[in-house]
Amino acid sequence: MDKLDWNQLRAFLETAETGSLSAAARKLGLTQPTLSRQVAAIEARMGVTLFERVGKAMALTPTGLDLLGHARAMGSAAEALGLAATGRAQAVAGVVVVSASDAVAAYLLPPLVRQLRKQQPSIVIEVISSNTLSDLLRREADIAVRHVKPEQPDLIARFIREAEANFYASEEWVGAHGHPRAAHEAAALPFVGTDRAGQYLGYLQQHGLPVTEANFSCYADQSTAHWALVRMGLGIGAMMNEIAEQTPGIVRVLGDVPPVLFPVWLVTHRELRTSRRIQVVFEALAKGLAAGS
Repeated sequence: MDKLDWNQLRAFLETAETGSLSAAARKLGLTQPTLSRQVAAIEARMGVTLFERVGKAMALTPTGLDLLGHARAMGSAAEALGLAATGRAQAVAGVVVVSASDAVAAYLLPPLVRQLRKQQPSIVIEVISSNTLSDLLRREADIAVRHVKPEQPDLIARFIREAEANFYASEEWVGAHGHPRAAHEAAALPFVGTDRAGQYLGYLQQHGLPVTEANFSCYADQSTAHWALVRMGLGIGAMMNEIAEQTPGIVRVLGDVPPVLFPVWLVTHRELRTSRRIQVVFEALAKGLAAGS
């Protein structure tokens, strides 16, 4: 058998991991026909059948299952090689991928990216808006803004500050409902919820607000959509102070209720901290996010 083609091996690995040609193609940035040809090519090169179609899914054959562990080991080695190579790149140029929650990505990162572009025009920032913890070990992002301290030993994190969020409503809403300040006033007021499973409700109750499901006028599980509904006067919502303070037509309410406190961490992979361009972006973000306090 000839030497394996790495692109074909990646096609096998991602199809096995996702169970779908379309999902694997999206992850690899390929068209589905291209990925399908690569899977067929590695099967022909190895002289085995790796997958069986089960409806729209791709199920591993016993042979494919036996070979999956070897493919994963090769994939991990390739990722480690990429990390090491990126970490040794000293040029202050290229792409740096930054992951953050949707609110931070939409409101806090854009002015920092603009400032970075003025100072370092050879660096291109890609912002990933995600409320999940991006897998830095697999290079979904180079740097992540997180609200929990990571536990993985291969990641390094810097505590930036403790941020505050308070409760806000639109000027129109205040004109219609008054300006509530004490926690007990919340019982009769509409709120914008974030989920219908009761998690946000439980949090509000633990925070001292006597509310029930009947208080929610609408729901949005993404912070940016949640904030848009608050701005439209549909109810009270919580938001980071620095975001709320730059939003026209917004009023802080329930001022007697203690603020919501949460940490801001900046995280990267230890290998990537030796990359000059990632160091530059990391330090600029650390400075900019700290200044938001």
